[in-house]
Amino acid sequence: MNGLGGLNKSEHGVGIGLVQLQLPVTVTKADLARQTQVIVDLVAKARRNQPGMDLVVFPEYALHGLSMDINPDIMCSLDGPEVAAFKEACRKNAIWGCFSIMELNPGGMPYNSGIVIDDQGELKLYYRKMHPWVPVEPWEPGDLGIPVIDGPKGAKLALIICHDGMFPEMAHECAYKGAEIMIRTAGYTAPIREAWRFTNQSNAFCNLMVTANVCMCGSDGTFDSMGEGMICNFDGSVIAHGTSGRPNEIITAEVRPDLVREARRGWGVENNIYQFGHRGYVAVEGGAGDAPYSYMHDLIAGKYQLPWENEVKVTDGTSCGFPKPSRRYGETLKPAAE
Repeated sequence: MNGLGGLNKSEHGVGIGLVQLQLPVTVTKADLARQTQVIVDLVAKARRNQPGMDLVVFPEYALHGLSMDINPDIMCSLDGPEVAAFKEACRKNAIWGCFSIMELNPGGMPYNSGIVIDDQGELKLYYRKMHPWVPVEPWEPGDLGIPVIDGPKGAKLALIICHDGMFPEMAHECAYKGAEIMIRTAGYTAPIREAWRFTNQSNAFCNLMVTANVCMCGSDGTFDSMGEGMICNFDGSVIAHGTSGRPNEIITAEVRPDLVREARRGWGVENNIYQFGHRGYVAVEGGAGDAPYSYMHDLIAGKYQLPWENEVKVTDGTSCGFPKPSRRYGETLKPAAE
């Protein structure tokens, strides 16, 4: 299936490289420029590493590290020099790339964003993290939904970020919109190791979808990220797994979107992504296509409330040093009085 990590590539295979990037410390614009060059150099390493690689994936926080610094001087934009450098690196090395930026947001807190650039240097996917890792992260909730694109070799490609992957609905949405490969980038540290592993596998199996997942790696002197580059097949099995914790190691594998398509068409037992909307089709023609889940109806109606809602103790970021917000979702920050 895997052809020795993609070294022996099949006609229908997509070669993926996951970069377990050394966790950086970024405080100044000079630091940002230096780390941008580190990533550019690793794009070239990925191409040298394996000529058959189609897509190289960098983890969340690859530019900014884990400080949660919202200093606007080091925030990025789609038309900024960092993204321009990534585009040139992909074009020059003829490889698709997935990158992470903390995106300036004049109307609120910065967005935690991810982008995918094709082998011609063109931006193809732009995503804002929908579920920041509260109460630790200060980022604005994403507002772009989950885009799905035609990626390398025509594979349907989606991107989610870190904590997003703890919500089964996120992976389900990717698959529902056609994704055959779901990228999950992260900055997770070691306490999340086991949850990282089993959610990567369950996201794959429950949706008959390949998942390609990678964290930052190494220490910045405060935090210790775990690497854990992990590619899971559509049956939930692990194709490749970076367990060494070695910074800047590139974990590689070949995946087969054509077999994902075959499974989605041909599986009966455990074709869960289909069966979710066709309950009990053996008993009733076409199955039940209703929505029998209370949380869905309540969320749509703006009435989502847990039975223990009023007992939840952590509902803002004050425990992690962030001020309690007063702005509602969808409102913009008022400009400071001159």
